[in-house]
Amino acid sequence: MSAAREFDDFYAGSYRRIVGQLYAMTGDLGAAEDAVQDAYVRAWQRWTTLSGYLDPEAWVRTVAYRLAVSSWRRAVNRLTAHRRHGAPDDVAELTPDHVALVDALRRLPADQRRAVVLHHLVGLAIDDIARETGVAVGTVKSRLSRGRQGLAEILGDALTGGVV
Repeated sequence: MSAAREFDDFYAGSYRRIVGQLYAMTGDLGAAEDAVQDAYVRAWQRWTTLSGYLDPEAWVRTVAYRLAVSSWRRAVNRLTAHRRHGAPDDVAELTPDHVALVDALRRLPADQRRAVVLHHLVGLAIDDIARETGVAVGTVKSRLSRGRQGLAEILGDALTGGVV
C-alpha cells in the first residue's frame, strides 16, 4: 500500500474520533477542528516515521492538544494585554471612503489587489513588489495599471450610482 493511501486511511479512520476527544478537552469545537487539522498536516509531513509508531493517533492527539493550548494561551495573553492597556487611543473610525475602498479592493483579482496594496498603501517601489511577489517588473506594472483601472470603474460606479 502506498504511503499516501495509508495516510488517507489513517486520517479517515481517526479524524472524527480525535476531533471529538479534543473537543471534550477544550470545550471549543472550532478550535478543536483547527488544531486537529494542523496536527494532521504535521503528521503527513512526518508520515514515514509516524507510520512505524505503535499508536500514531496518540501522536496526532498530543500535537493537536498542544496546538489548541498554545492558541488558547495566545488568546489569553491578548486579552490580558487589552485589559492592561485598553484599546489604542489612535483607532480611527471607518469613514465611508475607507469602506468603499476596501469593498472596491475586494472586487479586484487577487494579484491586482496585492500589487495595488503593496504600492499605494504599503509604499513599496515596483522593483520591491516584483521581488516580494516573485514576478517580473513588467508584470507588476501591468497589474498596477489594471488594478487602478478596475478601482476607477468600481469607485466611479459607486460615486455615480452606476450611471455614467
